[in-house]
Amino acid sequence: MSFDSLSPGAELPEFHVSAAAPTEPRENKIHEDDVARQYGFKGGLVPGVTVYGWLTHPVVEALGAEWLEKGSFRARFAKPIYFEEPAVIRARVAARTGDDVIVEAAAHNAAGEVCGTAQMSLSRAPRPLPPDAGAYATTAMPVERPQVSRALLEGLRVLGTPELQLTPESAARYLTRFGETLPLYRRAEPPAHPGTYLDLANRALSGNVRVSPWIHVESRGSHWSVARVGEHLAMRARIQSLFEKKGHQFVELDLLLVAQGSRPVASIRHTAIYQLRPA
Repeated sequence: MSFDSLSPGAELPEFHVSAAAPTEPRENKIHEDDVARQYGFKGGLVPGVTVYGWLTHPVVEALGAEWLEKGSFRARFAKPIYFEEPAVIRARVAARTGDDVIVEAAAHNAAGEVCGTAQMSLSRAPRPLPPDAGAYATTAMPVERPQVSRALLEGLRVLGTPELQLTPESAARYLTRFGETLPLYRRAEPPAHPGTYLDLANRALSGNVRVSPWIHVESRGSHWSVARVGEHLAMRARIQSLFEKKGHQFVELDLLLVAQGSRPVASIRHTAIYQLRPA
């Protein structure tokens, strides 16, 4: 399957996957059974980053590295998927014109409920210039993280910059985490898995403040180049907005992933509940 062969309404091959329960304590306790149950869940939640990694599978299978280079995405996580629970990713071509294709993907739990959705698109039309990496300041991650609060976040203009040297070993761990089977990620000079991007986006929050339990609820963004195994990645971050909804406290981050110190890879808006309403 390729860009040129996709037609409106076409269904992409399903992806069947599940996430193994963590064997060690997690800093974010929403991924552990005892704390998750206090907030009304059946058990520990599979991270939204992992579900996003699953959602990209049929899109990358269909569109390949071209989507990794210049595609866009929007993903939302409305219901939990639990560890050890079988999940199915279903995707279809929602729209197609000459130079543009939009794919809608959904993550279904064992009961068949839709728990996460994504709209991923690719256009071959001319694009605007990527964001200026120099417009996103960098600073060191804090040695000791303060406890999160709205007042604290309101005072943070620039977040510490999480970095990753994407070695073959660390890239392989991401593929294991996402249950990824596509040969594209195992060829010579492979691309980074896009789930890696949102993992760094999470670290832009959790690496700067102590926050637990918290929930990743939405990410949207655009790809500007392909990050590859062997490159140095840095997630430049600042706070875009803070708001309250249904008793939860939300933060939206404005992020730019940069490779090798200067090349924009992806611009991302990343939204999370940093403080859940009382259990």
